[in-house]
Amino acid sequence: MSIPAEQLEVAALLRRLSGADPIETHISAVFVGADTAWKLKKAVTLGFLDFAPLEAREGFARRELALNQPLAPGLYRDVVPVTRGADGALALGGEGPVVDWVLRMAPVPAADFLDAVADRGGLDGKLLDAMADAVLASHEAAAPAPPGFDAPGRAGAVLAGNVRDCLATGLPEARVLALGAAMQARLEALAPLLRARAAAGRVRRCHGDLHLGNLVLLAGRPTPFDALEFDEVLATTDTGYDLAFLLMDLLRRGQRPAANRVLNRYLARDPDIGMLAALPFWMALRAMVRAHVEARRGGDGMAYLAAAEAHLAPVPPRLVAIGGLQGTGKTWLARDLAPDLGVAPGALHLRTDEIRKRRAGVAPEEKLPASAYAEGESLAVHAAMFDLARQALAAGHSVVLDAVFLNPVRRAEAEEAAAPHPFTGFWLEAPMAVLRERVEKRVGDASDATVAVLESAATADPGVITWQRLDATAPRDAARATLALSGGIGAYS
Repeated sequence: MSIPAEQLEVAALLRRLSGADPIETHISAVFVGADTAWKLKKAVTLGFLDFAPLEAREGFARRELALNQPLAPGLYRDVVPVTRGADGALALGGEGPVVDWVLRMAPVPAADFLDAVADRGGLDGKLLDAMADAVLASHEAAAPAPPGFDAPGRAGAVLAGNVRDCLATGLPEARVLALGAAMQARLEALAPLLRARAAAGRVRRCHGDLHLGNLVLLAGRPTPFDALEFDEVLATTDTGYDLAFLLMDLLRRGQRPAANRVLNRYLARDPDIGMLAALPFWMALRAMVRAHVEARRGGDGMAYLAAAEAHLAPVPPRLVAIGGLQGTGKTWLARDLAPDLGVAPGALHLRTDEIRKRRAGVAPEEKLPASAYAEGESLAVHAAMFDLARQALAAGHSVVLDAVFLNPVRRAEAEEAAAPHPFTGFWLEAPMAVLRERVEKRVGDASDATVAVLESAATADPGVITWQRLDATAPRDAARATLALSGGIGAYS
């Protein structure tokens, strides 16, 4: 990469101020100093943007600030001119004519970018939940698309453009054309759903470039930044397509359990089950974008092309239900199994504890009063869970149900919700001493159960248990054997 000739003098100034060479992409150069970072937009004209005019670089710098400062106020500061003084020297914000514009930002340690965190194995469950929460918050704050937005038409244009770009970068013509045809057929089948989602407000002015490298830890919290500023059409898209880039990025890094955790946390806060039918198409499209981008850079475009093809491969859905007393590890087992069930990034994990919190309008970890556990509310929670399960299965997505299931009627309803898809039920059991210890140690979890709740539940008669009984102190191997799953790499607790 290189700085355009007309900006070399500006780059030299920023290098002196920062004391370091820039971090470059094909459209920008970031000079990181001790207490300030300066972002210079390169004076380039590409097929999808034109930063060559000075006024364009100013406008897009200001647009980037306006888009990102609300989400990352501690990161984005202001836009300042590079001026030429009477003595011919360049300065930031000085007197004289403006020769360029820079976006002034706070420096961020390289280790705090989420791609770096992922590379060192630092994506634990708490961080993944916070990542999903941050993405959802950005979607909730985003402006809806104007009425009449043609979601299928826009997706078709993006698909056609990416087929052209893949061919232009030399990726195998036969595979690219076959993938394009398969995706076009999938898009035609999804068109009614995409139109309905647009009409329901699911198309918004999103981030547009939501991969791990564009998420950073600020004050310990995952924060999206560097939202797409140069193309309002590209950035105005379905929130599911925006999320799909992050999921695809995690999957390509071998982080399928992490992708599953992010998806399930997002849907636990906002039950947008409708996105699941389109998710394979969206992830394939995101992978296709990365295929030609990587090929153009001399990277491994074929790996992304193969990923796009794999996302379209159908996997029959199934429903797995996990029951047992409080503390038996239902949620741990559900999170372990879900990533390996069905299409990527794995099964929808529906947990009554989280559904109850969402119905109450609180975060999963917030405690609820005893009234939230009245019989009527519990019936409504289970009804909601079964309804979401049916929707997901109809969309071709596998489901894992996570509830105590003491009442045999609820277990029968779980089995009925699976029809006509395969059903497997697991019943976890462990000595009361083990369960008491687990419940006492539990913190920061969606379950409000106490030892008293456990002991009360233990006196109830669950009726005849027809589901497969598992030792809750070591249920993983037996459950995976029943489901014919490989060993996997474990759940995020």
